[in-house]
Amino acid sequence: MIEVGEYKVKEGLYYTKDHEWAQVLEDGTVLVGISDYAQKELGDLAYVELPEVGKEVSKGDVLCELESVKAVSEVYAPVSGEVVEVNEELEDSPELINEDPYENWIAKLKPSNLDEELKELMDAKAYAEYLESL
Repeated sequence: MIEVGEYKVKEGLYYTKDHEWAQVLEDGTVLVGISDYAQKELGDLAYVELPEVGKEVSKGDVLCELESVKAVSEVYAPVSGEVVEVNEELEDSPELINEDPYENWIAKLKPSNLDEELKELMDAKAYAEYLESL
């Protein structure tokens, strides 16, 4: 884990400038969640609007929305693909993301252009440097 001030950055993940993370699993699917920075900026989450299973997304498309006491925020797809699973625990317990944003993923994607799109994402070290610049 890399620490940038009060924020934690988990190593082994890929990050976007919009503070989503992507984890490539052994079967080639990709878990998507939000970073520690994002959950702290949002504050206490009150609702997670999960994407539909079967939904096709392109990199940068809105994947879902998170509602906190402060704001409604969009979560963008870090890679293109099809939503094959969602974390249904978040429907009843959106605060799980606040408790551990790296364990509590939002959706699992079956990527369609993974190798190419991963090159456009940041690794943990680059994301930590990006946070320092904010």
